[in-house]
Amino acid sequence: MFSQKEGECAVRAARKVVHSHTRGKKVEVGDLPDKFNKKMGVFVTINRYPSGDLRGCIGFPEPVMPLKDALVRSVVSATRDPRFAPLSKNELDNIVIEVTLLTPPKSVRCKTKEIPQNIECGKDGLIVSYKNRSGLLLPQVPVEHGWDVLEFLDHTCLKAGLPPGTWKEEDCTIKKFQGQIFMEKEPEGEIVKKELC
Repeated sequence: MFSQKEGECAVRAARKVVHSHTRGKKVEVGDLPDKFNKKMGVFVTINRYPSGDLRGCIGFPEPVMPLKDALVRSVVSATRDPRFAPLSKNELDNIVIEVTLLTPPKSVRCKTKEIPQNIECGKDGLIVSYKNRSGLLLPQVPVEHGWDVLEFLDHTCLKAGLPPGTWKEEDCTIKKFQGQIFMEKEPEGEIVKKELC
């Protein structure tokens, strides 16, 4: 678990990287608490302010590198999310940054009909993998869209480019993870922990 202060460090570091990268400067995050040297998964979400519309969201679901490195790479990638035009320095006053710090994904191992009761909207994020396709949705997504567990599963399939209901296939892999979310309330403003339920 990350403290409020550590969460603030993560978001401020992400903001610093956004500013450096969009201005073509060397990307540095400065000193971070020791916890940021631990391998961890992380996602960085950039939203337009005040509309809240998505502007970029990319990260690392698995703990494959130290958090400080994963954070930098996620931020840089989110500024050039292929779904959108690259983020420009002219947008910096009109975006808010959200950092989701992840637990390692764990396989949901149970009978197909029991899968929905082993997933909790507002707590779990999902990864659905099937036939070389994979889709991920963060824990906040079903809450923001008002989905129930079945809709959450189906939309994670869609994110992978798979038909809804693919999660019921015998050789489909489902993993779940949790996340702590810290976000700016306004551009470069107060940083709060986002509660989902």
